[in-house]
Amino acid sequence: QVQLVESGGGLVQAGGSLRLSCAASGDILRNYAMGWFRQAPGKGREFVGVISRNGANVQYAGSVKGRFTISRDNAKNTVSLQMNSLKPEDTAVYYCAADGTSWLPTMAREYDYWGQGTQVTVSS
Repeated sequence: QVQLVESGGGLVQAGGSLRLSCAASGDILRNYAMGWFRQAPGKGREFVGVISRNGANVQYAGSVKGRFTISRDNAKNTVSLQMNSLKPEDTAVYYCAADGTSWLPTMAREYDYWGQGTQVTVSS
């Protein structure tokens, strides 16, 4: 079992930055690929990015590539999402998720554990 808790969300103006963190407990984070997803009102859960177990490989959705960066610190059992050049369309609840099976999973159904989410609102 893994418990995930996101933090760092908030309100920011377009062009600004936010850094989200995901703290894990209950198991060793290095056993899991870690993904970030987001869900805007009235929309489905959207893949943002994923980082491999050792942090050597990262994959991003096209809509955030070049603006968002995922990193992890397995010693501290944390994963981060640095978001720069934010746009109003980035407004959503952001979730971190853990997958103990796949290498770089991009589908929500592949993930075993989810955090409760943190709200990010980007004003224009």
